[in-house]
Amino acid sequence: MPIAGASFITTLKKAHLNWGTLRYNGTRGMMYGEGYLQIPRSVAKRIGIYNSNHPGGAYLYNCNSKDGYLTNVTLMASGSSQAGDIYAKQFQGSGNLRLIGSWFSHVQAAVGDKVRVTWTSPTDIVIEKL
Repeated sequence: MPIAGASFITTLKKAHLNWGTLRYNGTRGMMYGEGYLQIPRSVAKRIGIYNSNHPGGAYLYNCNSKDGYLTNVTLMASGSSQAGDIYAKQFQGSGNLRLIGSWFSHVQAAVGDKVRVTWTSPTDIVIEKL
């Protein structure tokens, strides 16, 4: 489980900024405005960022953005690099895949920008575009 003060920096790629249109596979319509924050596996292991495959692991986080745009929203640590893996590979809005995409738009995020994720408690995070 993450501890207060833990942090990591992720570099935004096109897929992170345009998830709902780039991952289009025909099973649902294109979803403009979706986005996510990548969690490298090495970071997930170091910090202890689990997905729902981990028994008893916390995977929902209260999130605020340093700029104040996001306030007390819920992000979910989800996905895995291989089936059944317990480590999360991304943060996404819990029940709202456009949540991070709207923040990306607000901060005018672009490919190559960096985002820092910092824990202020085991279940609270702050995100900021650097």
